[in-house]
Amino acid sequence: MPSELEIKNETATDTDHISGDVHLQRLLTQEASTPWFLTFFGDLKEYFFPPKLPPLEVTSKPVQIKDVWGFYGQNRGKAGLSSALIHGLVVVLMFTLGTNEDVQQAAKDAITLVAPINLDPYMPQAKPQQQQMGGGGGGGDRSPLPASKGRAPRASLRQFVPPAAVVHNEDPKLVMEPTIVLPSDVQLPNVNMAQWGDPLAKIGPPSNGPGSGGGIGSGSGGGIGSGQGPGFGPGRGGGIGGGVFRIGGGVSAPTLVYKVEPEYSEEARKAKFQGTVVLSVVVDEKGNPRDLRVIRALGLGLDEKAIEAVQKWRFKPGFLQGKPVAVAATVEVNFRLL
Repeated sequence: MPSELEIKNETATDTDHISGDVHLQRLLTQEASTPWFLTFFGDLKEYFFPPKLPPLEVTSKPVQIKDVWGFYGQNRGKAGLSSALIHGLVVVLMFTLGTNEDVQQAAKDAITLVAPINLDPYMPQAKPQQQQMGGGGGGGDRSPLPASKGRAPRASLRQFVPPAAVVHNEDPKLVMEPTIVLPSDVQLPNVNMAQWGDPLAKIGPPSNGPGSGGGIGSGSGGGIGSGQGPGFGPGRGGGIGGGVFRIGGGVSAPTLVYKVEPEYSEEARKAKFQGTVVLSVVVDEKGNPRDLRVIRALGLGLDEKAIEAVQKWRFKPGFLQGKPVAVAATVEVNFRLL
């Protein structure tokens, strides 16, 4: 026979087991226990035919509050119109002043002062030069005859041997080609003759001229002409002379007074090509340009168009001691597509 204690223990164990199952059953809702295929049609009906709800009754009413803008809110329309009118007047005034020719000329002539003092004592002053050319040369061997006519030697930036129409040393230890000091792009008035000489001289017996220091002419220094130096012409220090002044040393620069805009070549327009052509020009005593030469080319026909335009320009000539003189200058012709 089981004891009373064993019976109580078995009873407690069964009760705990039953109580645990009941709690698990309470966790499962009735909807979760319903199969999905039974609720599918109900959900479908509610989606297409939702139940009608009673009308919504609004019990709240709007409350009037004070305008946050206050006094300014009453004049917002007038303030916006006034601001638009003021800005419009400012734009019209700026456009009118900007297109006025007198204002534009005054802006060009305006000078900004660096300091409110007289700077003349601190500005270097170049002394007027007596020579009338910016370059040139001459030579000779004290010959009683004037320099003979002939072709000029090759231009070079350095001279090792001066030219000679009459060679006194017929057996030199080192034979070198004679040259005169000139930029390589300078065109000299040359002649087609076999012997060396002065291209500007008269035809006569071969002679180096009455000058000194080698070379050909009546000057000195190993060049050709009446100047001093290894260049050509009546100037000094090399290069070419011939009556053309250089800016500086008392010679003022020419001033442009009439300008013709260059035309675009058809090739450059099709290629949409832009750039600047730099020309060397001599402005004579009357302000007319001559001896135009291209220093920096662009091609595509723009160089020719630049020369055509500059030939129509007119200048105020340069002056030396109050007299107009021919001055060599450099001009830039810009080509820009609008």
